Amino acid sequence: MKIALIGYGKMGLAIEHEANARGHEIIARIKSADAHQMHTLLVNADVAIEFTRPEAAINNMLSCFQSGIPVVTGTTGWYDEFEKVADAVENNNGALFYASNFSLGVNIFFEVNKLLAKLMSSQTEYIAAIKEIHHIHKLDAPSGTAISIAEQIIEVNPAYDQSKLKGDVIL
Repeated sequence: MKIALIGYGKMGLAIEHEANARGHEIIARIKSADAHQMHTLLVNADVAIEFTRPEAAINNMLSCFQSGIPVVTGTTGWYDEFEKVADAVENNNGALFYASNFSLGVNIFFEVNKLLAKLMSSQTEYIAAIKEIHHIHKLDAPSGTAISIAEQIIEVNPAYDQSKLKGDVIL
């Protein structure tokens, strides 16, 4: 598979390593400075893997859809414009695969969290809280993973609402 990496930070490097180990070819390493030539860089790609910043992700994805390239993105923080992206996918006969976290372990934890949230929703004497601690280079807080965990709890517990999804302690 021919992969265009959009975002060439820590995740881009890790994806490149794994893709090469699995016999895939990285045909483009697109950084923010390359955005003006995105269409040219995508020409021979089978897929774009996008790990950037929320403010760049929307335009990156739209460029890919306009170029007929499916997108896998792990960027979070753009979901308030989800409808715009969904419309672009539909209008361009595109494809999008997105997640707040692609780790198998975290996705297993998501399922455990949903079950626990449901079990605990009637236990009003308990208060749920999430405090996340990251390395010093973490750019988004709260992270997409923490927001996903909180949204799963909010979905089944009427004591919580979206207004509490702020800061490093949420819920």
